[in-house]
Amino acid sequence: MSVWEPDEGEVLLARAPVTFASGAVMRVSGMRWFRDQDRHDIQGELVGWPAGPTYTAHSTSGTIARNTVKGVAIAAGVAVLAFLSAHGGNLTGYMDSGDGSDTSSDDPADEVDDFPVIWAAQGTVARTLPWQLDPGRSSEKRYRTHAVVTDRRLVIVGFPNVKGNRYRVDDELLWETPRSTIERVELRSFQASRDVKIVFTDGSWCRLNSVSRERLTQFLIEPPDFIPLDSLTPAQRTTAEDFAEAQAPDAELPLVMRNPCGCFRVEVLALSEVEALFGHSGLSMVMDGNGTELKHMEYHPEDLRS
Repeated sequence: MSVWEPDEGEVLLARAPVTFASGAVMRVSGMRWFRDQDRHDIQGELVGWPAGPTYTAHSTSGTIARNTVKGVAIAAGVAVLAFLSAHGGNLTGYMDSGDGSDTSSDDPADEVDDFPVIWAAQGTVARTLPWQLDPGRSSEKRYRTHAVVTDRRLVIVGFPNVKGNRYRVDDELLWETPRSTIERVELRSFQASRDVKIVFTDGSWCRLNSVSRERLTQFLIEPPDFIPLDSLTPAQRTTAEDFAEAQAPDAELPLVMRNPCGCFRVEVLALSEVEALFGHSGLSMVMDGNGTELKHMEYHPEDLRS
């Protein structure tokens, strides 16, 4: 069993499960496409990719019909609930579905009418992404993919999924790119999705989904700005190092960041703590300017991080 490790001097920042995203609205629900800049399908041109499913977006008329039926069903359900409520019925357990509107997208061309997860001209970075990220080609029941963020690069690894053993991780390096190739990272939350759009400097981009999106992207959106241990006061450094020593034997040196409120977040990562479902959640604590560890009820809003 082998967990991917950064090079000597390279700082591991985050690790989280990731796949290509899937459409949410009825027209593109559960679907995804791979496009060039003229919106042509390119999945047959992606080097080394096995054949996968071919999707056809639902027609607008069909979508309207389905939404109409759904609307009628919801209206009927509301009427029944109103009748039960008026007659003393027990409504325990009822919850609004919370479905958003198909028309509320800021990017309808790529979220409602179409749903590309790779957008790439010939020779661009996004065309090199691994096929294992595609749920249509690689089932998470058998194989999982994680993204790893360091201070130098973004890495994609994969490993066989062993049911019932969440700490069995045997990594295969699938893909990597230097941070310098990433122009920007955008969080996409249409229809309550946990998607992220990564735009590369060559104009290509990809759309990924992660249950740990905030943790995965926090150091991609904002470059890491850690405080060197020798810049801390003796009391602060002692607290940070004591916290690291109390974790797993292979724990790395503590990473210290100053929060806007003036407190310090101390985070420790250990490769032995990587798990199949959630990647690496990190071990953290918050201390004040005097180096005193805060209890959770003493945290400021700025001290909370996903």
